[in-house]
Amino acid sequence: MSFGIPELAIILVIVLLLFGTTKLKSLGSDLGSAIKGFRSALSRNDETTKEIETEPKAETKTD
Repeated sequence: MSFGIPELAIILVIVLLLFGTTKLKSLGSDLGSAIKGFRSALSRNDETTKEIETEPKAETKTD
């Protein structure tokens, strides 16, 4: 089941009628800030992982 241009246009009109443009605008900005925060958290996690991997490991002696 695939959606064509006419079906997507009808869905868009229904969503605009239900939520209104101001609600959709705030929803879009909230979604954008959430994605931005998620990406920054991922990059911080990658940096932390790289720091841990580059630290010299203490050797343990086993007898």
